[in-house]
Amino acid sequence: MAGNFSAFWTGLCILGLMLGAYVLSSHAAVAAIMPAQFSFAAPIFAFGLVAFGFLGMGPVTIAVDSFGPVTDNAQSVYELSQIESRPGIAGEIQRDFGFTADFAGAKHQLEKGDGAGNTFKATAKPVLIGTAVVGATTMVFGIIMMLQEHFHHLDPKFNVLEKLSLVHPEALMGLLMGGAVIYWFTGASTQAVVTGAYRAVVYIKDNMKLDATTATIESSKEVVRICTQYAQKGMINIFIAIFCFALSLAFFDPFFFIGYLIGMAFFGLYQAIFMANAGGAWDNAKKIVEVDLKAKGTPLHAATVVGDTVGDPFKDTSSVSLNPVIKFTTLFGLLAVEIAVQMPASLKLGLGSAIFVVGLFYVYRSFYGMRIPVDAKRA
Repeated sequence: MAGNFSAFWTGLCILGLMLGAYVLSSHAAVAAIMPAQFSFAAPIFAFGLVAFGFLGMGPVTIAVDSFGPVTDNAQSVYELSQIESRPGIAGEIQRDFGFTADFAGAKHQLEKGDGAGNTFKATAKPVLIGTAVVGATTMVFGIIMMLQEHFHHLDPKFNVLEKLSLVHPEALMGLLMGGAVIYWFTGASTQAVVTGAYRAVVYIKDNMKLDATTATIESSKEVVRICTQYAQKGMINIFIAIFCFALSLAFFDPFFFIGYLIGMAFFGLYQAIFMANAGGAWDNAKKIVEVDLKAKGTPLHAATVVGDTVGDPFKDTSSVSLNPVIKFTTLFGLLAVEIAVQMPASLKLGLGSAIFVVGLFYVYRSFYGMRIPVDAKRA
């Protein structure tokens, strides 16, 4: 619920910013600076200024988003150091640094800091996805200008706005396609995380002594290798599919592709905000049980750990990755449409169909090629 409510309010905030830009663009002084043939586009220009404002928050966003990994790693470094188990360490700290070490208090404070870091990360991600969405709206206008200029030479009566009406089937179907790709992407990226984590757990259970104090360097390297391998497998599947869709759909119909870009931007906005904040809520639920309730090792804690396994790929993988996916599709799409309109219709259709099939293969592979095996044999 937290993710759904946050998507509503954050969406309203972005809507308010764009509404303010639209009202400003209706001023006569702003309309006067627009070229006559694009006088209708003053609001799009204003939306670009909103995107520029989002980008101007870059230093703040980087600082806020970096706080979470710092606090998370501080807790991990403390736990991996196992400083509490070293003989005579309390006396050594008292002698060398002049204070009495409170290991339980230190662990408690680090866990509180990790909870704050989760909140900071969740608040930074909507700003990043906001730059992608508002920026995509502006970049789409670049495609519209290019199409107007291209088709106007072929037909002086051509008006690009007629092709972008909601009653125009290509644009409407493009909206649906964009939403479908967003939901596939979030599922595929989560699937890659789940499978990689499962393989790592299987290796640890089969090859490492769980009652040992420390793990060997070789075992640690193997766990890192497994996680890296599945991260790269998931990345390859997703990138090739996104690339193929951006290229093939631009070849099919440029107005379908514009609808596709807008669908990706708007569906992606709410999906990213939902996943970022829902993931942070799941993660912080575990922190509340550990820090405030001090109920580690209880069934309640076990339940929140299960929730955290969902929250981590939600907030740290799928949601934040939608930002570059939307930006890449928009920027690459501008080039792809410009190439497509110069190609013969038969060549575009044939080449676009072939590339689209390749994209569908990698969509299939992103799920069925990354599934957790049912049998007992581990690859």
